[in-house]
Amino acid sequence: MVSFETLFQNEYFQFSLILIGSIIFAQIFNFTLKKYVKRITQKTKSDIDDIILSIITKPLYILIIFIGLYLALKSLSALAPYSLWIERTFFVITVLIVSLLVSKVVSILTSRWLKVQKRFEKTPKLINKIITVVIYLIAFLMILSYFKIEITPLVATLGIGGLAVGLALQNTLSNFFAGLYMIADKPINVGDFVELPDANISGYVEDIGWRSTRIKTLPNTIVIVPNSKLAENIIVNNSLPEQEMAALVQCGVAYSSDLKKVEEATIDVARKIQKTIQGAVKTFEPFIRYHTFGDSNINFTIILRVEKFVDKYLVIHEFIKALKERYDKEGIEISWPVRKIYRGK
Repeated sequence: MVSFETLFQNEYFQFSLILIGSIIFAQIFNFTLKKYVKRITQKTKSDIDDIILSIITKPLYILIIFIGLYLALKSLSALAPYSLWIERTFFVITVLIVSLLVSKVVSILTSRWLKVQKRFEKTPKLINKIITVVIYLIAFLMILSYFKIEITPLVATLGIGGLAVGLALQNTLSNFFAGLYMIADKPINVGDFVELPDANISGYVEDIGWRSTRIKTLPNTIVIVPNSKLAENIIVNNSLPEQEMAALVQCGVAYSSDLKKVEEATIDVARKIQKTIQGAVKTFEPFIRYHTFGDSNINFTIILRVEKFVDKYLVIHEFIKALKERYDKEGIEISWPVRKIYRGK
């Protein structure tokens, strides 16, 4: 019968013990995070700790088991000739797991910090992608350093190769740097309603990516515009400097109309629309301005104000209905085009 001491000294038993122990420890650690630490984070005012906890739980669980596997493999004498390869593999995988953890946590913290700053409240995903690339680049350099690979010759080689790749990917790189320019200069922000007159495109900016910008149109379709084209285009940003904007309605009345009466009736209707219709700026005082002696009418503009660009559709719709009803009631005529023809004798 094999004694406990002999069994404990058996390397395969030690291998199994270390591996099973690491799995049990990982399970206990995972249970503690989900059961007790999560309960603590839920009591805090901010949800950032809850998000970070949900991000790190699974990778840490895998990392603990992986460390246990490494220690278990190191205990086997049969694998001694391969110990260097085991150490190198363990180091590379550990660096990659830690890089994954760090990139996700830093991305979350950066996004949350930028949202707190009003200038960067709506942050393009490109910023998080750049952060991720930088972290993985640092991890790559750490791996090269571990394997004692000289970076200088590699950088020189990459420089020559990068020149060739840069020429091949000229359009892609121009789109990438155009995206960085738009994030830095901020002619548009995520969530802005923009119009591209040259391309006959209008809609909300969904995201500024590394290659293209996504614009969601009012018919609920996505238009993908290359960043370089967008940077060169004329952009009408209806969300800058603020969301509120004027809604202009063109109208005209017959030459026989009493213009003072027209102005009073029109402003009265406009006031009611401003006070009652959703999306209209309740505190704004509407007004009209006569501007043209037309062919059949004296033309004027009614100036209303809405909270954001898309609100003008409903506000103008309701205003035109109410104004037509009021004009009919007051006997104010909107003439159709009339031509007088004189015949010679």
